[in-house]
Amino acid sequence: MSDRLYLDWNATAPMRSEARAAFTAAMEIFGNPSSVHAEGRAARRLVEEARRSVAQLVGAEPQNVVFTSGGTEANVLALSPGEGSRADGFDRLLISAVEHPSVLAGGRFPAHLVEKIQVKTNGLVDVEALGQQLHDLAAQGSQRLLVSVMVANNETGVIQPLPAIARLVHEAGGLLHADAVQAAGRIPCDINALGADFLALSGHKIGAPKGVGALIRRDRALELVPLVKGGGQERGSRAGTENVAAIAGFGAAAAVARRDIEADAGRMRQIRDRLEEGLRCATPKVVIFGDDVERLPNTTLVALPGMRAETAVIAFDLEGVAVSSGAACSSGKVAPSHVLAAMGVAADLARGAIRLSLGAITTESDVQRFLRTWINVSGALLSNSKVIAA
Repeated sequence: MSDRLYLDWNATAPMRSEARAAFTAAMEIFGNPSSVHAEGRAARRLVEEARRSVAQLVGAEPQNVVFTSGGTEANVLALSPGEGSRADGFDRLLISAVEHPSVLAGGRFPAHLVEKIQVKTNGLVDVEALGQQLHDLAAQGSQRLLVSVMVANNETGVIQPLPAIARLVHEAGGLLHADAVQAAGRIPCDINALGADFLALSGHKIGAPKGVGALIRRDRALELVPLVKGGGQERGSRAGTENVAAIAGFGAAAAVARRDIEADAGRMRQIRDRLEEGLRCATPKVVIFGDDVERLPNTTLVALPGMRAETAVIAFDLEGVAVSSGAACSSGKVAPSHVLAAMGVAADLARGAIRLSLGAITTESDVQRFLRTWINVSGALLSNSKVIAA
């Protein structure tokens, strides 16, 4: 696999060496972290060290970090404040139209209590329209709202104006949940600066093992109703014996991500900009989504009219290059991206969208290799489509 080029870091990042070392070492600590004997205390120590590291990545207090099985569970936990026809005092859930499927599902909120927040053609939430939406709901008698807007989109990389959104939500008496799965470790994600009340993270996006994530509260007073009930682990927010080894790896990855975030972001932004310049030079008709607003420094979502993503991804794979046709959780689906649909992108163009996401070890030579492959693959696929059309 050493000769392959991996450009799908938004789907998952290779495990960092530091995370692998922490994960492997933790496998030797066999005690249950809920046990009071020496073996149990050793395991508990690893969990709490990781909790502090993850909290530091987002400027939170360690006691407000709840470890989960990943970003999806963290999102669902935040959006499940209660059961029944009303969601534990919340009148409504508002979610942006470009959210991850785990947020679009709405947690425990009944469908009739869920509303979409529209986005502009550049992928940004329409803040002015959101303000009017909140005002209208207040006029209808809504007393408490839960709002969910991601920090940065997993497909386009577009970064949302979270502080401005948070101000509107809090002025309306609501709470804000933010999915930071793609943003954490790539851009600064201080929970207080963002104004988010809840922040969801996923370990494997920053080079930790798969199967671990976290939901972080800005204030300990914000209550959570556990999805998994039982022994009361994670301070009563998630029952079940903690995945000590994965959590230890998560903590190690978070520490490295926090240390290197500025250097990595600057380097990846330069490489991404050269990549996009090369795409435009090679294929002038190429469309890069969200290129006129701030995006994650590692992400490019691109489409070339006439080229279908499902065939292009396979063609790139055969050439030794791993790219994505969208979110990994949606692999196998041939419908156009709901993100691009919300942005008003035509279905034919959206079906050709390919996501390129860079990482800590992506190099300039990798970009040059991809551009050569892009020219060959796009030329062959477009020629075949013209032959078929004829």
